[in-house]
Amino acid sequence: TAGVKKDIEKLYEAVPQLVNVFKIKEKIGEGTFSSVYLATAQLQTGYEEKMALKHLIPTSHPLRIAAELQCLTVAGGQDNVMGVKYCFRKNDHVVIVMPYLEHESFLDILNSLSFEEVREYMFNLFKALRRIHHFGIVHRDVKPSNFLYNRQLKKYALVDFGLAQGTPDTKIELLKTAHSEDQQGSCLQMNPTVTLGNEVSVSVTAPKQIAQQSASKAADRRSSSFSKIQMKQGRGGKEDSVHHSVQRSVFGERNFNVYSSTYQENSSTKLIKQSKVIDVSSRKLITKKKIISTKTVSNGAARKAASACPLNLPCDCYATDRVCSVCLSRRQQVAPRAGTPGFRAPEVLTKCPTQTTAIDMWSAGIIFLSLLSGRYPFFKASDDLTALAQIMTVRGSRETIQAARTFGKSVVCTQVVPTQNLRTLCEKLRGTSSSCTRSQGEGPSRSENNTALLVAADKPCAPETLGKQIQHLQSVQEGDGALETKETDMKGWDQVPDEAYDLLDKLLDLNPATRITAKEALLHPFFKDIRL
Repeated sequence: TAGVKKDIEKLYEAVPQLVNVFKIKEKIGEGTFSSVYLATAQLQTGYEEKMALKHLIPTSHPLRIAAELQCLTVAGGQDNVMGVKYCFRKNDHVVIVMPYLEHESFLDILNSLSFEEVREYMFNLFKALRRIHHFGIVHRDVKPSNFLYNRQLKKYALVDFGLAQGTPDTKIELLKTAHSEDQQGSCLQMNPTVTLGNEVSVSVTAPKQIAQQSASKAADRRSSSFSKIQMKQGRGGKEDSVHHSVQRSVFGERNFNVYSSTYQENSSTKLIKQSKVIDVSSRKLITKKKIISTKTVSNGAARKAASACPLNLPCDCYATDRVCSVCLSRRQQVAPRAGTPGFRAPEVLTKCPTQTTAIDMWSAGIIFLSLLSGRYPFFKASDDLTALAQIMTVRGSRETIQAARTFGKSVVCTQVVPTQNLRTLCEKLRGTSSSCTRSQGEGPSRSENNTALLVAADKPCAPETLGKQIQHLQSVQEGDGALETKETDMKGWDQVPDEAYDLLDKLLDLNPATRITAKEALLHPFFKDIRL
């Protein structure tokens, strides 16, 4: 299109070094902080090689750019982790050049994958995660569009380290610096050049004003409930936005009557602070039903007025529909929450300040859940607490509350929601359970369809038990033959072993301290006959 051609021309102008090396063909992905282009490079041998050019927006923090490059150069290039070929810079424009991997859109192939292909997919994802976790890299944005998959060649690549953070013992030096910068909210003037290894270096000097501006903008984006980076390579690059209307999400986006709180104890009192404001639109309904909610504070006036309130006073608004002056006077807790909605772990949703590589394993578990159930995205929520409530409907409210206590969080839920059996849930959603299998020509009625494919509202495992505010698990209503299954078309889905659901259970462990690691996952019996 004309718009894309204009963008390509602007890129050539911004980074003129590209002109003599690459022929940019098209834009293949666009995200919050970057755009990705497909280009060909003319090699000395005369052969043209396809490359992916990632152009970072000029306001990107120089430390963040350097840290992303160091992740690619140190950990990338093997075990299904994307590497880097070159890096070009002109003033505040940076272009990272990576090998191009042609790949399929996750949504396009989800329901045509065989069970064996799913097993290989997850095995290769864990290989990539084991690699980056070995170097102390927390990816923070593990999702299908950041794990490229070439079905024909059986090639895989974990991409986009724009949100990556380091563990306390990370081997990526710049992640240590970037992490301290994120915490302090300040910006240091960088040295002219930082060496990243593998003979790749990038200049990261920037005027202090630009750096401060980018840090501020990055912080604003991170605080947004929809903050997410969608940097992709390939034609499926915009799958999250383009296919939104046709994706069969299991959950809707309604509000839930649940909230989390940070609690602290001293010698005489327990103070409970509510961290999120929800359900304002349904005030009358909630008051009538005596369901927990909170009152919106639209400006800082109330908080300012309450700031003089002594901190040793007991809170008197717990489990009520208002926020007291004691709670208003407390400082808001800050914790990393970068990532994509639907893939954030419980410890991220509840603002746990200590987050480890376990958050990547949770995200891998959500991918596995989508693959086993045939539904993507599986979770779809408009805010963190709605997302937590949706997790409760699958993993159980008591279990979620108990796990939250282990990392210092108090979660209050209006109803008890039992945990779901993962096999039963996935088979009903995919339509492969025994109750869903019918002989050819015997078409189920609409009511039977709903019973077969939904976890019914009058069953103990109902996902609607949180004040009936969770949307029904969507039924597939594509005609009378929607639930017909033929053995020739099952592709192994009629023989999913228990080990698959055992691994899924360990990935979706609500407690990050006991959640399975990538190294342990590769040794799980589910992969017993796949060679490392």
